[in-house]
Amino acid sequence: MKNLLQLKGIVKEFPGVRALDYVDMNVAEGEIHALVGENGAGKSTLMNILSGVYPHGTYEGEVIYDGEVCRFATIRDSEKKGIVIIHQELALVPYMTIAENMFLGNERGSAFNLDWNETYAKAGEYLKMVGLKESSHTLIKDIGVGKQQLTEIAKALAKNVRLLILDEPTASLNENDSQKLLEMLLQFKSQGMTSILISHKLSEVSQVADRITVLRDGRTIETLTKGTDDLSEERIIKGMVGREMTSRYPARTPHVGEVLLEVRSWTVHHELYEERKVCENVNISVRRGEVVGISGLMGSGRTELGMSIFGKSYGQNIQGTLLLNGQEVHLNSVREAINNKLAYATEDRKGNGLVLTEAIRINTTLANLSKVSCMKHLDMDLERRVAQEFREKLRVKCSSVEQPVGNLSGGNQQKVLLSKWMFTEPDVLILDEPSRGIDVGAKYEIYKIINDLVAEGKAVLMISSEMPEILGMCDRIYVMCEGRVVAELPREEASQEAIMACILKAS
Repeated sequence: MKNLLQLKGIVKEFPGVRALDYVDMNVAEGEIHALVGENGAGKSTLMNILSGVYPHGTYEGEVIYDGEVCRFATIRDSEKKGIVIIHQELALVPYMTIAENMFLGNERGSAFNLDWNETYAKAGEYLKMVGLKESSHTLIKDIGVGKQQLTEIAKALAKNVRLLILDEPTASLNENDSQKLLEMLLQFKSQGMTSILISHKLSEVSQVADRITVLRDGRTIETLTKGTDDLSEERIIKGMVGREMTSRYPARTPHVGEVLLEVRSWTVHHELYEERKVCENVNISVRRGEVVGISGLMGSGRTELGMSIFGKSYGQNIQGTLLLNGQEVHLNSVREAINNKLAYATEDRKGNGLVLTEAIRINTTLANLSKVSCMKHLDMDLERRVAQEFREKLRVKCSSVEQPVGNLSGGNQQKVLLSKWMFTEPDVLILDEPSRGIDVGAKYEIYKIINDLVAEGKAVLMISSEMPEILGMCDRIYVMCEGRVVAELPREEASQEAIMACILKAS
């Protein structure tokens, strides 16, 4: 089979770290080639070199595409060759239409006379190709994440894509939308398109990939071929982490105590549309030493519930009773929630959880500055010691606590986010998608941190879209559907089938 792409001896260095160390990778024409590795292995860095995000001259090695050595200076250079990358953080403008986003930088007509008729007509054609039935006049802000992902793919098709690179395309999608996207990749493959898929969801990788290249610590470890090599999740994990993982979830013996958090008859209305209820008459409780899960499909109201409990940081016209340690509390702000020993680690660590341009030190203490201040003056030495303690305790991989959080891998960013909330010394910690976008090795470390927290007598409320994670970590599980709790399952009665049966019965 002819190689469409060859990456030879790629070396990329950042201050204090070698991100890629003589990486080699070949991609055959018309195949789906998966690129896997732990966070920080160099996957996104390698693809940023290929797509021109990191221009020629900032790295060593050769990019050979379609038999020609390429020296891309910009993203536009790679797109002219038909190489298009879709990043994990979608590059769409919320207040522009689908069509305007699709042809942004690739406009129809001339610079001084845009052809809007052709823009919307062509957009409609590409939307049809990806199976998106929305009008091309619809604003991006008015469609869900799954449809936004399809819009990005349609946008790539509009650029006459020949090599499509997808970086964690299903990280924010539910199982149904994820499956549709994977089927689309297989359809593109049948039409001759080549794809590179970066994903931490190894079951998806095994399902669609023809070959899998494994990176570890910036080096190429191996390339596995379907039909020849073992492509089981266990085999891929062994290549990624350098050892076999006998269990995805660390063992824990629960020591459950009294109720720390109780929510009664909790109803929340949409932030913008007051007539719409996003949570309705919800009743839940979490005990000391317990991990309680909230499962449900996207849009079931899980995140809205967690945020509304946390100082009413989401929603309006919130009704119901909230009790902490058996005492009714009225938490009308995030500060009041923190002062009452309640914490919430958001699912959107990059957008709402961390200040990416600031140091680990600053992010770690951000939610509890009074503890590192004296007479309203920040004690930077104390702040540095605190950050260093959490760095060591949570094993954050970084050059120092002065390193900007944005330069860390996803798993290490998640550890800094947990450090930030652990520093507030909460009794109850709400974790929203705690392992989103991080690899199996980092997930295991996050799970151990969660187990350590409940072993100390804390209570954890875990919101997760990944059913194996919910089943592997939680002592009890609440199932949500359309803003309501439709079932409560003890660990021994819970299964993916049981959870889905509860959702389908309530739908």
